[in-house]
Amino acid sequence: MNPIMYRQSVRKFTDEDVSPQLIENLLRAAMQAPSACNQQAWEFIVIGDEEDKLAISKMHKFAKPAAEASKLIVVLGNLKRAKIESMIEQDLAACCENILLQATYYSAGAVWLGFHPIEDRCNKIREYLNIPDYCIPFAVICVGYSEVDREIQIRYDVSKIHYDRY
Repeated sequence: MNPIMYRQSVRKFTDEDVSPQLIENLLRAAMQAPSACNQQAWEFIVIGDEEDKLAISKMHKFAKPAAEASKLIVVLGNLKRAKIESMIEQDLAACCENILLQATYYSAGAVWLGFHPIEDRCNKIREYLNIPDYCIPFAVICVGYSEVDREIQIRYDVSKIHYDRY
């Protein structure tokens, strides 16, 4: 359970670049996520260009970490490949979580920047990256190495567990 228990959202990154091999491993983990009817309707854009990272960091008030990250992974849902379109958001969320956990496994830092379903955010990144209309710009995952070490917070709360019935 170490990657699960030690995963944290990292918003401040060092200048150290992440390797192409690390990005490939993160994408391999992403594509191992479960998906409805095994539709695997995800696609990815990997961004390392400083100008592009800066532009994305300005697309909404919570996107600032994109400017400092070594790489960005834009997670897209391809509606042309979706067998069950209404389940694509769940598939993409599982995909994003796999990236975050795999980054933790490799001692890298990552944070999930939400874009979908907020139309303004989706339109900005869609236009900037020329994403076709049949692809949902679901999220941007910032990847790098954490600038700060934070204490792990255990979130287990027994009061949120119910057996059989309320």
